[in-house]
Amino acid sequence: GEGFTPLVKVGDSLWFKLDFLMPTGSYKDRGSSILISGLLSNLKKVEGVSEDSSGNAGASIAAYCAKAGLKVKIFVPENASGPKLFQIKKYEAEVYTIKGRREDVSLAAQKVGENFVYIGHAWHPFFKDGIRTLAYEISEQMDWRPFDYIFLPVSAGTLLIGLIEGFVHLLDSGIIEKMPKIIACQTSQVSPLYHKMKGTKYVPPERILSVADALVSTNPPLLEKMYYMMRKIEGDAEIVDENEIIYSHNVLAKKGFYVEPSSAVAYAAYLKLLKEKILGENEKVLVVLTGSGLKSVL
Repeated sequence: GEGFTPLVKVGDSLWFKLDFLMPTGSYKDRGSSILISGLLSNLKKVEGVSEDSSGNAGASIAAYCAKAGLKVKIFVPENASGPKLFQIKKYEAEVYTIKGRREDVSLAAQKVGENFVYIGHAWHPFFKDGIRTLAYEISEQMDWRPFDYIFLPVSAGTLLIGLIEGFVHLLDSGIIEKMPKIIACQTSQVSPLYHKMKGTKYVPPERILSVADALVSTNPPLLEKMYYMMRKIEGDAEIVDENEIIYSHNVLAKKGFYVEPSSAVAYAAYLKLLKEKILGENEKVLVVLTGSGLKSVL
């Protein structure tokens, strides 16, 4: 069921990619389907897997492991949303709540016992390759005519890196004529990539209180790679505050798109740049909507 989500035109020059309509309610299913399939093909004697997640990846991995008959241990931060935890448990995954920063959750997941394989989605090449399909899909749905801008929420970096690699592949193959300008969208609380790209110092908060509970990587291990790739393709980054996120979340709902606040971050950044007249009137813009509102308590 994953893949080929609707690409909907919602304005004269604005489109939404509805990746929140994936089987488990988030774009992460693109990566999970490839990751678990690849794992089964290469590791015949594995008993189970472990994964660290703020919620969406955990639910996705748990679902595909359930289908594959694999045991799974999901490690989540203490601020993971209730609906996401409920979803993970429905797939009969073992859930471990870890205190501290997002990076502490990752370390805990790597310390599982024998016969369990850590498959951290932020690191695994199979997961990234699954995300690349988003670029292929968008391009095909637009008859290979690239967007001028693409806005997407960014945290650990799997979506950003996979999307860029997919478009670079299409560009190098001569299938598309230009690279869309990628806008990496982050919250004002969790914005390490934004500050690195702007050359300013980022001081993470002691506790993240953002409604965007899927964007919590204050020190993502792929930060340097994200920065390098964004510089290479001349991408840019933007941040939005809590009021902008909540406003955009409500606007999207009134348009008929019920997404989680973390997904609304991308639309909030689009509205911000539109207001600042950075976007041209005739430039084609895509906002990737990544997670379902049914996963949120907002």
